[in-house]
Amino acid sequence: MEDLTRHAVITGATSGIGQAAAVALVRQGWQVTLVGRDPGRLDAALGAVRAEAAGPEPVGLLADFAQLSQVRDLAAKLSGQRVDVLANNAGLLANRRTATVDGHELTIQTNHLAPFLLAHLMRDQLAPGARIVNTASMAHSFGTLDPDNLDRRGGIYSAWLAYGGSKRANILFAAEAARRWPDLLSYSFHPGVVRTRFGTPAARLFYKIGPGIATPEQGADQLVWLATEDPVRLQNGAYYVLRKPTRPHPSARDPRFAARLWDASATAVL
Repeated sequence: MEDLTRHAVITGATSGIGQAAAVALVRQGWQVTLVGRDPGRLDAALGAVRAEAAGPEPVGLLADFAQLSQVRDLAAKLSGQRVDVLANNAGLLANRRTATVDGHELTIQTNHLAPFLLAHLMRDQLAPGARIVNTASMAHSFGTLDPDNLDRRGGIYSAWLAYGGSKRANILFAAEAARRWPDLLSYSFHPGVVRTRFGTPAARLFYKIGPGIATPEQGADQLVWLATEDPVRLQNGAYYVLRKPTRPHPSARDPRFAARLWDASATAVL
């Protein structure tokens, strides 16, 4: 008998939105693979998620997206497994311009180039009808992004412009994937301002004590919804805010710009 258990791979799953999404899906009987870069935190997250599982035991895999070799190793470990949802949720904000071992600026590699590579390496496992769900941000509206200079060489480096640019790349990737891979479903979403460990020290303090900030469970709501909702009710390639397709910044909805970014990203990592 065919195994109909659905399988989600969630990156950045050791805390915050990623871990909360993993808990929600295992409660629904999903097989979930949690991906994280820190062994201790991954073990702790696995324990927390395992305690909530109503189906198969969750699995943990290590991968640091600051090293593309580890992304390739991750894809190799997942090879042969059917994957129904790839949740590109891992992300960071670098306080200063830092080059990775691959020669790319750290923020754009971790937040965009690494998940772009992972999706390509897992392409055959995702078809047909599988979903790619990308955690973006309203920060895309004030970021800057140049496909001809993804690594921000020259000029003054701004952590928040780099972060916002990488989130714009997430939205563009989702939209372009819907055009280039029509047998898949691809979405991006803004999770809200969430109480997590993410960001600069000042931002982490704000997330800890600021009023009206969403819980990780509230932030994960759209990720889980986009992973499980009837696709007839969803808009392929769209950017979602509060479960509604929303028009992003003009440059994040330009198909020609999206195609340029796709080609530049492919040149950088494939």
